Amino acid sequence: MAVRTSLIACRVTSYGPFAAQAYEHIASLGLRHVEIRVPAPHELEQTRAALTRYGLSASTLQAACDLSRPDVAEQVAAQMPAFAALGCRIMFTTVKRGMLAPQTAYDRLRAAGDIADRHGVTIALETHPDLATNADLALETLRAVDHPRVRLNFDTANVYFYNRGANCLEQLRRVAPYVAALHLKDTDGGYRHRHFPALGAGIVDFAGVFDILDAVGFGGPCTLEIEGLEGEQKTEQLVRDRVAASVRYLRSLGRL
Repeated sequence: MAVRTSLIACRVTSYGPFAAQAYEHIASLGLRHVEIRVPAPHELEQTRAALTRYGLSASTLQAACDLSRPDVAEQVAAQMPAFAALGCRIMFTTVKRGMLAPQTAYDRLRAAGDIADRHGVTIALETHPDLATNADLALETLRAVDHPRVRLNFDTANVYFYNRGANCLEQLRRVAPYVAALHLKDTDGGYRHRHFPALGAGIVDFAGVFDILDAVGFGGPCTLEIEGLEGEQKTEQLVRDRVAASVRYLRSLGRL
């Protein structure tokens, strides 16, 4: 099998209550990139030092982009120093229109894109309701916003969780040119069913996902996100084992 490496990262929240030990474990698995929340200003130096200690970099930062705020562009601007300090160029976020008129939401998101552009950052919208729930809504939003710095974080499991009868590959093919980042998450495919196991233990065709991304020349971060199973008792060993199994699975696909 031909090996085509990808920028593989791990979302630190995959470790749940054991996130304090995540950097060390991620590095021990041979990964070099993570997705973390934007650190508070007083935590920035400590975060940078911890990443450096383990040879890691932040490939995406989860940031706030609250469209209900008329000053959402200023909210985004206030977080940009963290991106500069950590050398990160992808802002992962969830946006909701809620009761806003569609055009108001689009205008505010475009203004946020202008701020991100000034800092060389791309905003990647998570596959969440109500502006990027599925390919139809994501395309509607992205085309209306019409900004090169506003793109999509495609989640391979959320398309099943939030939509009945969805197919990950069909959805991804339609939005692939707009994808700036990816969450690698497996699922049993159930609608609103919180069943997110290690990669390879669910129904997502990850080989097909990578084929689609390769075809459009995608070079962005592909981030492991392992949320676990509804109702289970998480232990640190269980969490670590699932991350490790997912890394082995990606190696079996030739992505690491």
